[in-house]
Amino acid sequence: MKKTVSISFFVVVLCAFSAFALPFNDKLSKAELADLESGKVIVRNISRASNMCLEASGESAQKIIRDIHDLNPSYLAEVIQVKPYAGNEDLPARLEDTLMNISDYVGIPYYSERHERYYDLYSEAKIKDNFIGDDGLTRKVKADLTMEPFGIIETSISISSGADFVYYVSTNDNTLVYEERFKCAKPKNMKSAILLFRDGDNWILYGAGGVKAMKIIFFEKRIETSFINRIKTFCNFIFEKL
Repeated sequence: MKKTVSISFFVVVLCAFSAFALPFNDKLSKAELADLESGKVIVRNISRASNMCLEASGESAQKIIRDIHDLNPSYLAEVIQVKPYAGNEDLPARLEDTLMNISDYVGIPYYSERHERYYDLYSEAKIKDNFIGDDGLTRKVKADLTMEPFGIIETSISISSGADFVYYVSTNDNTLVYEERFKCAKPKNMKSAILLFRDGDNWILYGAGGVKAMKIIFFEKRIETSFINRIKTFCNFIFEKL
């Protein structure tokens, strides 16, 4: 009788564990996993690509991990949320529409810790070109996004999607200048990526943004904060809008 009870208990525990199994590695704490399971958005400053928590369990996950590793960022953050699939079957279409409605980037509220007030994350967004990539599947946009204190960021945006995934990535095409004084990031050295993919009964929303920035004495911490907080603000805004 005791054996039967023990086996039954083991099966129940195993089923419960499987129900909450998520595609992340041991970089996440138990508290962070609990927050994800409850639907909260978690934000992590992780410094380098080796600290990314996403498991390379599928082709799209492998791509975002590879893209961030190739960037080799000096500063890096990730933003994560888990949503149930049931009731959100149209999430890929909604996410794609939100990401490609670039004019809505203007006015995203950004809180400056340094000045203790809110600003617009982007004060202006001008689309210069909009086309389908050579593969016939990827939508591409060229845009000028104005973000203080970096001025105009000439940006390449691409988005690919399917029935159960969306992958968005934006990259700077020009040198970024901090407060019109210091060159702090070369072209192609800032990247923001958002991946949505289905994992069993869940949608996984995973954003990662990083910068391979030049080190400027006395301004390094301020520049790091400017980059990372803006990346986190953008990803968090998109997630919450869904």
